[in-house]
Amino acid sequence: MKKFEIPEYYKSPIISKVKAKRKLEDPRKKDFSPTSLIFENVEFIISRHFGFCYGVENAIEKSYKAIQENPEKRIFLISQMIHNPDVNQDLLSQGVKFIQDTDGTQLIPWEEITKEDIVIIPAFGTTTEIRDLLVNKGVDIKTYNTTCPFVEKVWNRSAKLGDNDHTIIIHGKYNHEETKATFSHSKQNSPSLIVKNMEETEFVAQFILGKKSIEEFKTFFDGKFSKNFNPEVDLNKIGVVNQTTMLATETQEIADFLKTVMIEKHGLLDIKSHFADTRDTLCYATNDNQSATIELLKSNADLAIVVGGYNSSNTSHLVELLEPKFKTFFIKNEEEIKSLNEINSFDIHTKKLNTHHEFLKGNSNPSIIITSGASCPDAVVDNVMKKVLELMNISFNPKSIAL
Repeated sequence: MKKFEIPEYYKSPIISKVKAKRKLEDPRKKDFSPTSLIFENVEFIISRHFGFCYGVENAIEKSYKAIQENPEKRIFLISQMIHNPDVNQDLLSQGVKFIQDTDGTQLIPWEEITKEDIVIIPAFGTTTEIRDLLVNKGVDIKTYNTTCPFVEKVWNRSAKLGDNDHTIIIHGKYNHEETKATFSHSKQNSPSLIVKNMEETEFVAQFILGKKSIEEFKTFFDGKFSKNFNPEVDLNKIGVVNQTTMLATETQEIADFLKTVMIEKHGLLDIKSHFADTRDTLCYATNDNQSATIELLKSNADLAIVVGGYNSSNTSHLVELLEPKFKTFFIKNEEEIKSLNEINSFDIHTKKLNTHHEFLKGNSNPSIIITSGASCPDAVVDNVMKKVLELMNISFNPKSIAL
C-alpha cells in the first residue's frame, strides 16, 4: 500500500504506535479484535481499524501539494475535501476557498472561476455537469483530482453494467456529494435509481412484483431516478452499486433482497439475465471499519466515543452500530468534552448537538471504547484520549506506552 505525505500534525504518538504494532502482527487484517490500552485506572478499547483510509490520505496529500506548488494562485475546492471539520478548517486557514457547501449551495459563482485558478476535486468526486463546466472553462481538472479510487471503481462498474443494458440501483443518500457524483456518472450509461435503505428497496420490490403502480413509483421516488426512467422496462435487468460510505452490510442486504425478488419474478434459471453480482463495489476501508466496530460489540465497556465530522456518513454508521449496546457519544474533537460531568454529542437521528451531564461522573475506573471515521486524523483521536486522562488527573507520556 502506498505511503502518503500528510502533514505531521495529523499524525499521533499513541494511535500510530498501536496501528504499527497491529499491522506487524496481523498484516492481512484477519484479526478484527480491538486493542486495550490501560492508563492507571482508565482503559481505552481501541478499534482494530479506523481513521484515514487510502482515499482520504490521497486527497490530503494532493490538496496540500496544490497549496505548496501554487503559492501565487487562487485555490478552490468544489466542496469540502472530506467530511472532517479540523481538516477543512486547516485548508481554509491556508487560503483555500470552497465553491459549494456540502448541500450543493453555491458559495462562489462559477463565473468567478477562471482557467488560471487551481480547482481541487474532492475525495467524493464530482458530477459530470461540474466536470464539463470546468473543462469548458479551460480549468485543469486532472492534476489535483482527489477522487477516491474506490469511488471511481463504482463508476467503472456502473459503466460496465450499463454497457450490458443493466439499470443501476444506487444505495446511497440522495443529497450526499458522492451519491450525486455516482448518479451523474451512471445515468450517462444506463437508467439509474437511488434507494436510501431497505424501506425504499421494498417499495421497488413491490413495483417489480406488480403491487405498486407506475404513478405510485414515480411519486415515491420523485427526483431520485434518471430522465425518461421507465420502471416497467428498466427494472427488468438490474445491478446494485453503493455510496462507498454506507453500511456495507446494508448494501449487501439490499442486493441480496433484490436478487430474491428477481428470482421470484423471472425464475432461478434465468436470474443471470436479470440481476448482476456487484459485491466488488464495496469499499475495503468502509468494510474494515464496520467489521472492526462489530467486533467491538463483544467488549465489556462503560461507554463508547466515536470521533469524526457530524456530516460524515461513514462515521454516523459506526455510531449506528455501537449505540444499541453502549452509551455512545459522537464528537468532532476533544473540545466537545467539557468536564467529567459534561460532553456535547451529536445525535445522528435528530441531527442535533446535545449536552449530556452524566459523562464520566462517579466512574473512577472507566472502560471506554474509542474509534473514528475514515476522514478523522489520528491526532484528533489522541487528543480525545489525552483530554479524558487530563480530566481524570492521570499523567500521560506517550513514550511509556507498553503494547
